Amino acid sequence: MKKFEKGLYIVSTPIGNRFDITLRATSILNNSDVIVCENTRVTKNLFKLLELDLKNKIWLTYNDYKSETRINAVKKALGLNKIVSLVSDAGTPLISDPGYKLINIVREDGHKVFSIPGPCAAISSLVVSGLKTDKFSFLGFLPKNKNKYISVLRNYSSLKNTIIIYEKATRLNFLLNTLLENFSGFKLAIVKELTKIYEEV
Repeated sequence: MKKFEKGLYIVSTPIGNRFDITLRATSILNNSDVIVCENTRVTKNLFKLLELDLKNKIWLTYNDYKSETRINAVKKALGLNKIVSLVSDAGTPLISDPGYKLINIVREDGHKVFSIPGPCAAISSLVVSGLKTDKFSFLGFLPKNKNKYISVLRNYSSLKNTIIIYEKATRLNFLLNTLLENFSGFKLAIVKELTKIYEEV
């Protein structure tokens, strides 16, 4: 008999260090019938590192754009009283990751949704940054268009709180140059390789 209620579990996974996963998360992943993830290769590798059971599970990839067949598969599994886990490649699902449409549909269908908290890159970066933590805005990835990029930063900079954004390493110089050209009097922390050997602030 399974330990967990049927439903959809939003399971946080490590952002770098495999030991940052919670005991509850590993137990739920081990007991899941269906694993919904961004990339099955990445998630299966995590299962191997954590010595979790890979067998007798249905593996589904998911994004919010080509999702109808995947959503139907999840709904069918939930209708059969299965335990379904949604994970991202790293960190807390739905934070700058696909999934919110799936959650809405599952709720509308009358199924339970559970959050299994754990690592989140945005929060981890905030607490080591040395910047103010009492109020902050999380913007995720900004628009690719430079004018929209600047516009979003301007709108949020007026709030006078810490702003957290995600940026690719290849666009870091673009970010720095944009800030220098358009803003003054700001404090900046760049956080990379969180929870890994080469973590740097």
